[in-house]
Amino acid sequence: MAKSPKIEIDFKSLQDKLRAQFSGLDLNDPAQWPVVPRNLLFVLVCGVVIAVLWFTWLKSVDEELVTEQSREETLRVEYRKKLVQAVNLDALKKQLEQVQQYVSQLEKQLPSKAEMDALLSDINQAGLGRSLQFELFRPGQVSVKEYYAELPITVRVTGGYHDIGLFAADIANLSRIVTLNNLSVSPLKDREGMLTLDCVAKTFRYLDQEEIAMQQKAAAGKKPAGDAQPGASK
Repeated sequence: MAKSPKIEIDFKSLQDKLRAQFSGLDLNDPAQWPVVPRNLLFVLVCGVVIAVLWFTWLKSVDEELVTEQSREETLRVEYRKKLVQAVNLDALKKQLEQVQQYVSQLEKQLPSKAEMDALLSDINQAGLGRSLQFELFRPGQVSVKEYYAELPITVRVTGGYHDIGLFAADIANLSRIVTLNNLSVSPLKDREGMLTLDCVAKTFRYLDQEEIAMQQKAAAGKKPAGDAQPGASK
């Protein structure tokens, strides 16, 4: 069987040839360089271009990608929340209807301005119905709030302990909202077993259209001067 020829490589000769290709290079005319240095220069230029692209365009694209990924996660969380709300939409609507009904019931407990006299009469009748004697029944100054008006009534009645307690219960059970404040109970010196109740009964009512307009005008007048349009003269 014939032996295959042995390949011998002269590394010293190759090194000399490579060294010769890199000697005497004209830096002003790389196109005329030998193959090896010309190709090495090409690879180096490509590496520099890729590095420049990475640190300029590709890096900004990578940062944008990270931002969009974070935004995607935020949107996923919002989607889950809205999905839960959508699933419970019918239950939320029922709760809203119940709240609106409750608010409507509370609003009905607030009398209008025209109904205030009837309410004052109801408070007076509640005391007379329990055999109490009114020593003082004096409506005070109406205090207009943002959404309602408050009327304080200074009340002083005399009667038995149980009658006074039943009077307070009757006030609490009125169809309109009335609260008893600053309660003070003291015995009568000249009448044994009789007490005097001093309190401030507060009732509330709707604002009429004129009062609402005044409230809106007052609120507009309280806006800070900084809200005025630029260039406005004093």
